[in-house]
Amino acid sequence: MATGHADPQRRERILTAALDLIADEGIARVSHRRIAARAGVPLGSMTYHFSGMDDLLREAFGRFTDHIVAVFDAYLSTPADPGQAAEAVADLVHALSEGSRRDLVLSQELCTLAARRPAYRELTHEWMRRSRVHLEKHFDPDTARQLDALIEGLILHRALAREPHGRALTLEAIARITAPGTRAR
Repeated sequence: MATGHADPQRRERILTAALDLIADEGIARVSHRRIAARAGVPLGSMTYHFSGMDDLLREAFGRFTDHIVAVFDAYLSTPADPGQAAEAVADLVHALSEGSRRDLVLSQELCTLAARRPAYRELTHEWMRRSRVHLEKHFDPDTARQLDALIEGLILHRALAREPHGRALTLEAIARITAPGTRAR
């Protein structure tokens, strides 16, 4: 492993280690020392690369939200019509709820952090805005906002349920929100 300035991946390892630690043990267990140990870097690297824990966490969670938005893009960039888009949303819900436990935990940790500490709300607001951009390619802005909330709820319910609901229920929920004339005026 390279040291000092000859180690261009050090910053990235620190960010990855921070997210891994949060996913494995929760935000309450995060410290500079624990992240440095997990990343395999000297403790001094923490203050060299980041001005403090908030700086590190904002960047790490920013990278995480970039990852989730890329998943949205992967599912929602190709549908040609609203019916295909509804199917893609269902695929997205099922992929995220059945996929990485790490992503599920990090999503919840970020939301909890944002609920407790307003400085982190900008990350969640930007994440929601970027997710809705992908949904608005296929649905009007109000429907996209409703779908974004539905996606988050369905993912969490499916991931945590003893017996997760099936695709038919997911598609029914999406259809209820996206059906023409269903929104209150």
